[in-house]
Amino acid sequence: MHGKIPLIGCGGVRSGEDAYKKTRAGATIFQLYIGFAYGGPALIPQKTYLIHKEELVSLLERDGFKLIQEAIGADHR
Repeated sequence: MHGKIPLIGCGGVRSGEDAYKKTRAGATIFQLYIGFAYGGPALIPQKTYLIHKEELVSLLERDGFKLIQEAIGADHR
């Protein structure tokens, strides 16, 4: 982050693609409150977060990034 303030991606983070869009916009942390609010406690045992991680990795590879740090803020460089 090189001394910059971390940005929190919040609002509508319900998939890996949502998280990836927020990463490319500069987010380094994600708030999954809305997904949890709609999915409730049942969201956790469904391994939804693992699915998001796999989707996120796939999107990084598609765009040629090896590390998520490379994608942070990519849309604003």
